Amino acid sequence: MRNKWMKSLICILLVCSLVVPYTYENHSAFATNADADLQVAAEILYLRDGPGLSYPVLATLQEGQKLMFIEKQDDWYHVKTGDMEGWVASWLTKSLDSSSSETKSTLPSSVISQVDHLNVRTEPSLSSSVLTQLNTGDEAKVLAIDMNWIQISFGGITGWVSADYVTAKQIETDQPIQSSEDAPLEETSVEIDPNLFTITVEAVNIRKKADLSSKKLGTLKKGEQYEVLERENNWVKLQIGKKEGWVYSFYGTFQVNDTIPASGDSEKTQENDNPSVTIIYNGTNLREEPSTSSNIVVRANAGESYKMVAAENDWYEVEVAQNTTAYVANWVVSLDEDGQPKTAENKKEPKKETRKPGTLKGLTIVIDPGHGGNDKGTTGVRGTDEKEINLKTVELLKSKLRSAGAEVILTRESDVYVDLRKRVSISHQYAADAFISIHYDAIDDSTVSGFTTYYTHGFQSELAQYVHAGIADKVTLRDRGAQAGNYLVTRENKRAAILIELGYLSNPTEESIVTTDYYREQATLGIYEGLLNYFDAQLEE
Repeated sequence: MRNKWMKSLICILLVCSLVVPYTYENHSAFATNADADLQVAAEILYLRDGPGLSYPVLATLQEGQKLMFIEKQDDWYHVKTGDMEGWVASWLTKSLDSSSSETKSTLPSSVISQVDHLNVRTEPSLSSSVLTQLNTGDEAKVLAIDMNWIQISFGGITGWVSADYVTAKQIETDQPIQSSEDAPLEETSVEIDPNLFTITVEAVNIRKKADLSSKKLGTLKKGEQYEVLERENNWVKLQIGKKEGWVYSFYGTFQVNDTIPASGDSEKTQENDNPSVTIIYNGTNLREEPSTSSNIVVRANAGESYKMVAAENDWYEVEVAQNTTAYVANWVVSLDEDGQPKTAENKKEPKKETRKPGTLKGLTIVIDPGHGGNDKGTTGVRGTDEKEINLKTVELLKSKLRSAGAEVILTRESDVYVDLRKRVSISHQYAADAFISIHYDAIDDSTVSGFTTYYTHGFQSELAQYVHAGIADKVTLRDRGAQAGNYLVTRENKRAAILIELGYLSNPTEESIVTTDYYREQATLGIYEGLLNYFDAQLEE
């Protein structure tokens, strides 16, 4: 009898334990769904501490994550997710409408750049080529959205910009957002068709067809203007004297002008004397073809000058003797101005603006994303290519430095190979106040870990110490210190130059850390604060 009573009591307790959790869970799920107003509509979305790109990132949200709306300020939403509150870009979210099976999308009619030098790329990827750049306040028409990228039309050029650096003018639509494949071609046209094109680079090839592999007809020079005959995607067909040819449109600017230069004037411009180039480095090779693998015709020393015949990509064709020409890389020479050689030694530095502590206004900083193109750098045990993560890190650093007022120059802005000496030449060309080369390390021993900052010359040591201290303040990896290292980009650099190894891709645990958005955000914040402290210390001296 007693056993029967005990069994009955156990059965009652089991039934109660099953009923109570079920009721609780059901109520909790209902409350969560009722609170959700928005959903993340991008692959990743940063939750920030305030309504703007200058505020620090609190967390990285994933596509489809639900958010509770609190308030709106301009183009930013104040939201709550879980136990966290913050601000998100409104154009990277979509509303949840429980009364309809379809979700209403918010499509910006246009976007406005919030930063200077915002790259417009051929594809929605950091590794694609740069077509042109937007500056703060530039407005561009929106054609499509793909994850965290926006396809725009600007100045007759169609390309992609990162959604993190633009703000949107919004309209609501019940139509689905177009993919890049569905974007109508007529959207790329401009209301007033410009009829004048001005060359804005030192020299550019003109081709028979709108194709980089097409036959080269000649070379156009900076400042020359030509009549526009036709446009095809990012190419423009020009009237050059009695000839016609195509150039890539981002090598110049368009104008609306009723007066077209006469063909005779164009020919006269082309007949002007070609400029000379002056060699910067001793032992510079002049080659048969525009390639570092081509045979050497002659070796030249610093200060020697040659008449330029033509320009082809990163090479100048120069006259080395009567009826004999050779090619020299444009990063080892300087172009003469008014007959005066402009070498690295006698180039006048630009006048610096007065700078206040806590800003970088008036400073020029060259950032060097290591490797690129056929040079992948190291590859991590999990498959991470160093060249790609270098570029992603530099994009974050560039944004922070420009927000503080610095003029930021990148040695490469896409997945291209850049010669090491060219990287140094860019540092000299822009009289950089600081040169920062970004890398990730590797070694056979997979247990080695940590970050290191290298310098070569004594005058570079102070910059290395400040920047390294800034990184150490923000990341938790092993601190390997700031130390001397024999790297060409620091050894041959006459400016304050350092090379940073931000972690070991050969260490599987460390690779999983350094490839996160959070680590790159913290590491670049450390570099940024280290630079601020370095330059503020100079003001105090």
